[in-house]
Amino acid sequence: MNILVTGGAGFIGSNLVDSLVNEHKVTVLDNLTSGKNVNPKSVLMVGDVRNWRRTGSAMKEIDVVFHLAASVGNKRSIDNPVRDAEVNALGTLNVLEEARKQGVKKVIISSSAGIFGELKTMPIREDHPCEPDSPYGCSKLYEEKIALAYGKLYELEVVCLRYFNVYGPNQRYDGYGNVIPIFVQRKLNGEPLVIYGDGEQTRDFVHVSDVVQANIRAMAKGVTGVFNIASGKSVTINQLAGWISDNVEHTAERPGDVRDSLADISLAVERFGYAPTVNLEMGVKNYIKWAEKYF
Repeated sequence: MNILVTGGAGFIGSNLVDSLVNEHKVTVLDNLTSGKNVNPKSVLMVGDVRNWRRTGSAMKEIDVVFHLAASVGNKRSIDNPVRDAEVNALGTLNVLEEARKQGVKKVIISSSAGIFGELKTMPIREDHPCEPDSPYGCSKLYEEKIALAYGKLYELEVVCLRYFNVYGPNQRYDGYGNVIPIFVQRKLNGEPLVIYGDGEQTRDFVHVSDVVQANIRAMAKGVTGVFNIASGKSVTINQLAGWISDNVEHTAERPGDVRDSLADISLAVERFGYAPTVNLEMGVKNYIKWAEKYF
């Protein structure tokens, strides 16, 4: 099968490509700004999804598209909402339109739990109200809505996978990024871990290998719709920090951060056999070992 992975040199995308290349012909479309993890068995096309011509060139003779190219993060989107919209909204529209034009069979969209905003009920089901608190959440909700509309209008199977807090190998330190690489970077630098608020806020962390598993399972013919991809378990930030370092400081809460998060993953389990396997405490310890080599 011919597969295109946008953002395939980044954190999640590179892990996905590594799992696909032994069974499929994989093309990677990536501008190499947030990651340069290029699998030598893949075909790299350097480009940006905001450029529809380059996106169209990468789409030729493709059967399935995994769309992971994105501007990621609430704080980044608050600081630069225009870029967030250009990459996430316009970029996704370019991917869908070129997929339609070139007869792609399936597009799998990487969405985010950021679409929900402050939570009203937990665990979070797919039908939870979507009231995002940041431009990032808004742009990801747009991605879902436009993708699902394309699925209704055209002969195109569409899956939207709502990732919760993903962590694991190839996730580099980024001040805008996930709390785990930020904490690990500070630990390796001998600096205190900075927790916003009281640290009793909860998050549902999922290992990148489980996210990869979800994407590959979602390729199955007939699987369409929106699915939560998480571990189905939550942990406080204080507990997470304790697995990494004893040197911790607290500061004021950040705008745009939700208080609690816990996913209901039963729909993905039922529809395509999703089964998260990585224990968070062990996953974090293994990530620290990886970071010691590559940070």
